Formats: sequence, C-alpha cells, structure tokens
Amino acid sequence: MTADDSSRRAVGAEALLASAAPLRHAPDVSQLERTVRAVRRPFHKPRALRVRVTEGLDVDRSFVLSDSAEATLGTNGDADLVLTDATVSQYHLEIASTPFGVRLRDLGSLNGTYLDDVEIKEATVPLGAKVRVGQTTLVLEDAGAQRPRERPGDTSLPGLVAVSPSMRQVAEQVQRIAPTPVSVLLQGETGTGKEVIAESVHRASERSQAPFVVVDCGAIPANLIASELFGHEKGSFTGADRQRRGAFERAHGGTLFLDEIGELPLPLQPSLLGVLERRKFRRVGGEADIDVDVRVVSATHRDLRAEVNAGTFRADLYFRLAVTRIVIPPLRERPEDVEALVRFFLRQLTGSPDGVELSPRQIEELTRHRWSGNVRELRNVVESAVALGVWDLTHVGGYANSSGTPAALPEVARAWSGDEIPTYKDARAEALQAFEREYLTRLNERCSGNASAASRLAAMDRRYLLTLLRRHGLR
Repeated sequence: MTADDSSRRAVGAEALLASAAPLRHAPDVSQLERTVRAVRRPFHKPRALRVRVTEGLDVDRSFVLSDSAEATLGTNGDADLVLTDATVSQYHLEIASTPFGVRLRDLGSLNGTYLDDVEIKEATVPLGAKVRVGQTTLVLEDAGAQRPRERPGDTSLPGLVAVSPSMRQVAEQVQRIAPTPVSVLLQGETGTGKEVIAESVHRASERSQAPFVVVDCGAIPANLIASELFGHEKGSFTGADRQRRGAFERAHGGTLFLDEIGELPLPLQPSLLGVLERRKFRRVGGEADIDVDVRVVSATHRDLRAEVNAGTFRADLYFRLAVTRIVIPPLRERPEDVEALVRFFLRQLTGSPDGVELSPRQIEELTRHRWSGNVRELRNVVESAVALGVWDLTHVGGYANSSGTPAALPEVARAWSGDEIPTYKDARAEALQAFEREYLTRLNERCSGNASAASRLAAMDRRYLLTLLRRHGLR
C-alpha cells in the first residue's frame, strides 16, 4: 500500500465518521424514527401455479391452479388435489398464488405441514419451494399456462356493492352459479354480507319468485333446531300444541339459507345430510315422508375443512354443502368498496346517496378504519350519521381515530356543548351503549366471531350475548 493510498483511506474514513456523527448524536431520535420503510419486492406471479408431488405414494401427480383461485390438498375426494397418502389429512393444506408469493395455510392437519424441517401454520413461500405433508413432498412450479382473456361483463347484482376486484370476482361467481341447482357454501368473517350474497344467488336464479327462507343455526337452541328445520307434529314434545311447518317445507320450490352452519350440533348433521341426499324428510314426531325441492345456500365464519379434520363436522355433509364455495373477503381487504357502500346505505336510509354531507377527509378516515365488524359495522355508523345529521367518527364505540388507535370511551362526566346537559338517565345510557360496543367488538375479535367461545370468555349466557351482538350490528 502506498502513502497516497493510506492518505486517501484516512480522508475517506474521516468523511464517513463526520457524516455518521450527526446521526449518532442526534437528540431524541428513536431507532423506530430512523427506520425507513422498504418497498416490498414483488413476486413473479405465475399465470398458473402447478403443485407437483415429487416424493411419496402419489409421485408425479399434479394440479394446476389458476391465478384467481385457491386450492385444497388432502385425501378427501372433494379436495382439488387428492392424495392417497394415509398420513395426509382429509383437508390438509390450502394453497393460493398472491402477488408476493404462494400462500400456504395448514387446515389443522394431524401430521402438520413442513417447509424443509420447519413446521408452518401459514406462510408465503417462493416458486420452487418444497413442502412436506405427511410422507408426501410437493414442489411449487410455474405451470406456464396462458392466462385466460378476461371478459369484462356486467357484474351488477341487486343489493350487492362490488367496486373492488375481489368483490367483482364474487359477483361473477354468483352470476355463474345462480342458474345452476348446486348447493353453495359462503365463507367469510362475521358481518361481511353473506346473507346479501345468498339472496343475490336466489334472486339471480330461476327460483327467484319462490320463497327465500333464512335459518340462523347459531341463534337457535340445540333442542329446537330440528323443529325449526323440519317442523313438528302436534304433541311431539312438551309445548308442541299445534302442527308446525319447518324451514324446508316453507322454502319448497325456493332457496333455504342456513346461516352459521358451522354451529349445527354434530348429532343433527346426519338428519340434514339425509334431506340433501333423499330430497325428503319427516317432521319431528311424524311418520309420513314429505318430498321437498329446495336449493340450499349455507354460510359460516369457520373453516369447515379444519372442522372436518377435527371431527366436529361431517365430511360427507361438507361435501354436500360445498359443491360450490364462495369466499367473501373482509372489508379491510377491499377499501375500494367503503365509499360505495356508504352511498348505498345512505340511499337506502334517506333516498339519496348524499343524504348526509361527507367530506373527502371523512371518506379517507372511513376507508382507513379496519372495520372489525365489517359491512355490518359500517352500516351501523351510517345509520348513526343519518340519525344525528353529522358524521361523528371519533365517538362511535370501537371506531379508530385518525391516528389508528381505538377511540377512547366517552366519560360519564363530560362537557356538553353550551349549557345543555342531558339527564342522568340519558347520559348513563349513552356511556353504557359505547362501553357495550367497545367490549363486544374486542370480544368478537378475540374469539374470531365464535359466539360459544365468546360467551365462555365473557362468562355470560350465549343467547343474551347473541342479542347484544345483533343490537350493535356485530352479527
């Protein structure tokens, strides 16, 4: 090394230290504040994804998944990629292609899902990744298939707001399956609008002039569900003082919507399966078979494939219900729909999409909110705005303020505008209303919408909890 080299290096080191000194000694600057958000590197999303078996009993078996769908792998004949490996669960793994990689989600399998030697529950992996399920190894490849040309088509359906790409895809699915007689399973979080989708299927079908009957399997006591579904004869049990027609009978020729089908008790599942297979049933306490022509649309916030693996839901019933499956995304994943939904609700409530003045800032705040109660929570906020005449986004129970943190609960002793002070009774009712909504929202999130788990955690009666959830638009 020459003297000139040493001199240049010394000058370079001094310059580096000089440039680093202000940062090193900058007052009151946290590490978090010095962190710069990196741009997430996009994934080369294949036009079609091939899942190929490289080791195991089903070697060289493969399945090609288009970029707009998700696939299920397992040993059940209803899975998209069916394996014969007995160490693989009936519904073992869900696979989907995303802009940032291939998303894998274990469905509560018995023997787990492994990436190399690491067990995963949910992960996003690159192409070429090798995944082990049971004693089978899979590789994820670019199938190189041509993407089908998109046909824009009309995706408008009465009552269904579909601005975002994900909801337009849901609308297209509804239009494709509505004319068919197949059963449909709707999956999505509480409040995403599953009943609206079910009614859209009915109204776009040839059964649109026949009855659309709704049964909430999660809100009916277990000992009364059979009577609600199939009806009963007079004297068949205590309190049965007259004959009653059940939901199947009332929906004859039309559509029966079974909401929260995942809450249906296991002992009653064979009876429902029997109706779907034989198209006939008997009333509780009855002896005569009754023929029925009904299309069944069911909905759940649970993943029934995981319930099948756990033995809490019959695989054959799932197969009958999920001939076609539609997954409804939560509102936080489709913010493009928020303003359109607000205008839709305003039109319903006031007859005008501009029934209450809404500024660009308020639209932005509404769009940024996570909406744990999804579309139902948004409608509740709109109803409040219509009732008050103004948008009060900071004091709606559980609403996130502009900083992204939960809004504080209103205090009982608060300053009201001017000299007007409400009565103690009204002030107490207002505070209780806000507390209930905040508590129930967090409880609902903690238990992922499972009312039974929530009632146990809150140490309260399940039926009363359901009443409160409905009152606050959270179910």
